[in-house]
Order: sequence, then structure tokens, then C-alpha cells
Amino acid sequence: MEEIGTPTGDSHCESEEETPRYGENVTKTLIEEARLRRKLQFFFMNPIQKWHAKRRFPFKFVVQLVKIILVTLQLCLYASSSYNHVNYTWDNKITFSHLFLKNWDATREVNSYPPAAGPLAIYKEQDFFQTLDYAYDGYVRVGEAIGSYSYANEDNTATDMVLCLYQYKQGTIFGFNESYVFNSEIVERCLNISRYENGVMLNSRHFLLENNINVSFSALVRGNLMFSLKTVNFKAASRITAPNCYRFDIAITFNNEDHDGQLLLDLNAEAFRLKCDITYITDDEISSLLCSLLNYTVTITCIISLVLCCRTVCRAQHLKWITMKFFDEKFGRPLSSEDKNKFLNYWYITIIINDILIIIGSSIKEQIERREFTSDQWSICSMFLGVGNMLVWFGILRYLGFFKTYNIVILTLQRAAPKIARFMLCALIMYGGFTFCGWLILGPYHIKFRTLSTTSECLFSLINGDDMFATFSIMSNKSQLLWWFSRIYLYSFICLYIYVILNLCISLITDTYETIKLYYRDGFPESELDKFTGFINCEEMSSGMFRRTESNDSLSLICLVKNWCCFPKLQKTYRTLSRNSFSPNSAPHSNEAT
Repeated sequence: MEEIGTPTGDSHCESEEETPRYGENVTKTLIEEARLRRKLQFFFMNPIQKWHAKRRFPFKFVVQLVKIILVTLQLCLYASSSYNHVNYTWDNKITFSHLFLKNWDATREVNSYPPAAGPLAIYKEQDFFQTLDYAYDGYVRVGEAIGSYSYANEDNTATDMVLCLYQYKQGTIFGFNESYVFNSEIVERCLNISRYENGVMLNSRHFLLENNINVSFSALVRGNLMFSLKTVNFKAASRITAPNCYRFDIAITFNNEDHDGQLLLDLNAEAFRLKCDITYITDDEISSLLCSLLNYTVTITCIISLVLCCRTVCRAQHLKWITMKFFDEKFGRPLSSEDKNKFLNYWYITIIINDILIIIGSSIKEQIERREFTSDQWSICSMFLGVGNMLVWFGILRYLGFFKTYNIVILTLQRAAPKIARFMLCALIMYGGFTFCGWLILGPYHIKFRTLSTTSECLFSLINGDDMFATFSIMSNKSQLLWWFSRIYLYSFICLYIYVILNLCISLITDTYETIKLYYRDGFPESELDKFTGFINCEEMSSGMFRRTESNDSLSLICLVKNWCCFPKLQKTYRTLSRNSFSPNSAPHSNEAT
């Protein structure tokens, strides 16, 4: 505040008109400072204190509680549906592999590490044509399968299988004299394979030659054999839900991009949900109505939460601008960056993010339940709803932070985060060096270092003590030099990250925790903003000063007289706030001149 000096001896000679104007300016300054201090005190209160101060219904708190319940219920229902869908499509993919892939083995159905079997591949030209014939025969005899599969046409007649071959325009190799003829342009040729009647088997070699297609395996890049089947899933049926109808677009891929003598085989089945012609005792309108009602309720709740939080963040930034202006004009110094950051509540930012994610996820979920969909849409919807629900539950920590015991944990993580971030940056730089080095040197000789991602995953597992002996023992003995290098490399990495870096990271968190405990005992350090805001006790909080409506004319002399005459308790509070006001230059406060 501006320093108010003692009037000189000639002051009594001044005109009577100037005296009230002088006192009015001083009083305005007092009221402005008190109002700003009251706003800041209310801004930094938690919801419980704000309830005592203004007796205002905690809309944001109630909305967050309702949102947690609704979002969790929505996630549980969707998780069950998602699991059933993904599991159903995966099981059908396994079934199609047995029906349409020659030499498919059940050991390939179990994901194990290291893999129990090598990749499914073709090594002879005759095997390629036999694989086409086997897939065609399985497609013709699909009625013999245990699964209730039908053809894609409405009259249950088989659609044509489509074979697409991608070959170099020219690709001939003469290995005996180290020569070749090569043109890198890729030519696509597609051919419909119609169903043969009377159970006649397909002879793919002759069929391709009849259609002027010569398969040159030295020039073949890849091939796709595509067809579709329909089926109905009875497992999803219940007392209020009907079975689901699907169309599977099946594609058998022949991959020869490496030209290493292996023609890799793979089968992919993409599921599309279709609208069924239901002959069912219980219609599924009840299920659809309840799911849509839940989706819309969650969306509306998140929109309300989003609006309330955005409004709070905007008002906080407006208050920050007013406070910065006040400090510049009255104290001649700007707010520190630490004080400016206090006006941005990161809990509200987290709530805004999870509201946006849940709104998008609920919209995708509603589309999935109403229209055709693919597996990718299920995955995308799961990502939005899963991350959004995780952030919603993280938001509970904000309310636990109102209690001292839980707030220690939150403050420790908050204060340790910058130090840990700087420390982890240095650790990640070294980690990147180890990752690239291991990938380059050990990749051709070690299964865990074949790719950059598996190398990083292997090193991260070693930090946590996972599968250490296997990592050492799997190393190939083809090169003694690289075998010894792998030992030095692994020993140095494990010692550095487990015995040094992890312990240093733990010590940073421990030191911050001890510092927070001392703050709770001796008091937290106060910034300039904290000193200006001051401390307000429970009696002043419940006095009604925060429930008083402030109009635009609150700085007028009439309003001033009304306040000071009609509200003795408020007058006492203003004097207390003025006496405890903060002045950077330790100048006498204005209440002395007043």
C-alpha cells in the first residue's frame, strides 16, 4: 500500500472541501485491499471451508461424486461387453485358422516366451498352391464346421474368393552367374475364384495359368486371399439382450517381402456387427434403452463438470490478473512465478481432461451399440473410457488431501516431482545409450534384443530384477567376443541402475518427505502472496463476511458509511485485516492515518 504520512502543520488551513475527498481516497484504498484479501482467502479455501464461509451448496463436489459412480458403472458394463467381443472374435480367428490354414498347429494358439514354435511359413512352390486349394476346400465345406457359419449372400450362396497378388514388374534371378533382371515397380493382379459345383476341388496352379497369371516367386512380394462369412453369437443373449449377428471379413496373407526363402502365412478376421432379423422371446429394446440412458447421463454429467471446472479456472486466472495488477500498483513489484502458479489448480485441469475423454468415449460407445463397428473402434473406445476413468479416480486424492495424514503423501509427490523429473531426464539419457548399444550389438545374437522396443523392455525388466538368469543364458555362443561383451554390458547396466540410480531416486523422495514433516511441525514457508493473504480463523470464516453480496457501488462513500455503521462485526474484521496487511517496505499502515 501507499505510505500515508502525518499531516503537516498547515494542513488545518486547507479548504474544507478537500478533507472529505482525502479521507474518501484512503477509505477506498482500505476497502480495495480488504476486498482483494477476502477474495484470495476464499479462493485458497478447500470446499469444506468454503461451505462454512458462504453456506453455498458444493455443486462441483456433488457432481464429481455422481460422476465417479456413473462412470464406474459405465466402465464395468462396457468392460464386460468388450471382453466378450474380443474373446469371441479371437476364438473365431483360431477356428478359421484351423479351417483354412494348412498345417496349422494348436501350439501356435498359446502366447509363450520364448515361442514354442517358429513362424508358419511355406518353403516350396507346391505348398503355396496346396495352401490355396486347402483354403478353398475349407470355404466350400464350411457347412461341416461345428460353428454355425454361413456365406455372405442373403440366399446363403458363396461369394467369390478374391486372390490379389503383388509382384515386381520384373524379377528374375540367375544365381549361377551372379546376375538378375529387376524392376522395382509393383504390379497388382486380382482374380475372383468362383465356387466349383458338384464338389470339384480347385486346382489353383491350373486355374491361375488359365487366367494368364504366372506366379514368379522371385518377384512375388505378397498375396491376399479374401472372403467373408456370417454367424450369430448366442452367448451374448440374456433375459433383456438378444444375440448379436456378425460378418467376418477373412484375409489370408502371404508375406514374401524379405525374399529369404520363407513365405510367411497369417490369417486375420475382422468382425462387423450386423442388424439381426430377430425371432426372439424378449426384445432387446430394454437393453438398448438402458445403455443409451446411461451413456447420455454420463455425457451430460461430464459436460456439467467440464463447464463448472472451466468456469473456475477462468475465474482463477481473472483473480490472478487482478492480484498482479494490485501488487504492481501498490507494492511496485510483480508476483513471483511460484505465487502465479498457485492460481492454476492442476486438479481442475485433470478433471477437464478426464471429462473430455469420457465424453468422447461415451459417444463412441453409443455408436458401437447402435451401428456396425470393428475391433479398432472397441479398442479406441476402451482407451478413452479407461484413461478417463483412471483420472476420475485419481481426482479422489484431491479430497483426501484435506486431511493431514493423506496430504503428506500428496505434498511429498508434488514437491518431489520437479527433482525427480530432472533426475529421470539424466537417467533416461543413459538408458537410451544402453538401449541403442544393446540393440545394435546383441540384436542378431539374442532374442530379447531383436528390436528396439524389445531391447528397451528387456532392460526395464532387468531393473526390476525380472528374468535375469535367462537373459544371461539365452545369449548365443556364435561369437566369443560378443559373448564376453554381453556379460560386461549386462553387469554394468544392472549395477548402475539397481544399486545407484534407483537408490538415488528413493533418497530424493525420502528427503522431500522429511522436509514436509518438518514443515508440518515448524510451519510452511510463506511467500509474499501468503503474507498478504494472511490467516483466517474459524470464527472469522463463519462471521458472514464471505456471504455478503458485493455490488459495483461497494466503494462509494454511502456504501462505506452503511457498512461501517450497520455491521460492527464487519468493521472489526476490516480493522483486523488492515492492521495485519502486508507491506514490502515495512511502511506504516493506512489504518494509523485513518
